[in-house]
Amino acid sequence: MNLYLRYFDSETLVSNVDDAIAFLAGIDEIGMDPLLEADIREYVASDVYYPKRYKIRPRVYFIIIKTEAATMQDFKEKKALHAAPELPHEKAVSPSIVRLNEEQFGWYEGAIDFKRVLLVPGTGKFQYRDTHFVAQCKAMSGLDCYNRIVDYLRSRVDNRSQFPSAKGKNFKFRYLGQAK
Repeated sequence: MNLYLRYFDSETLVSNVDDAIAFLAGIDEIGMDPLLEADIREYVASDVYYPKRYKIRPRVYFIIIKTEAATMQDFKEKKALHAAPELPHEKAVSPSIVRLNEEQFGWYEGAIDFKRVLLVPGTGKFQYRDTHFVAQCKAMSGLDCYNRIVDYLRSRVDNRSQFPSAKGKNFKFRYLGQAK
């Protein structure tokens, strides 16, 4: 693994942390000290692959990027991007999303927390108020239950009210049983 370092127009691609520290020590504005050196060594030794930037002064940083590129040309042309290990035939899908789309006709109970727009009588102004709504309905899936509840509420509350995503923590549902 190599390290790409950049500070304004100064940039380099090095193969080890000692060369990186030597490069940074050669730039007077950075002010290499033992704490900074230890933090850089810790970052390089970790399994973290996102770029790390260090603040020199307000709005002035230098950046370190871990890369598999062998040369600066390869790095600039993005030929050695690090990808997270993933099985080629599978996508990572959250279990809640799978459960949300699972089709099983029957009765569902859905609970939604949304921001409802209400008129404040004393001032004549409107405000958002957190509202909890629970309903039971016939549906094909958890997502269908969500859509039915939101359609029902949209026809009965101010159209400026805000509804959460079905995939978020503000919507919960449970399957009650088969419809007769």
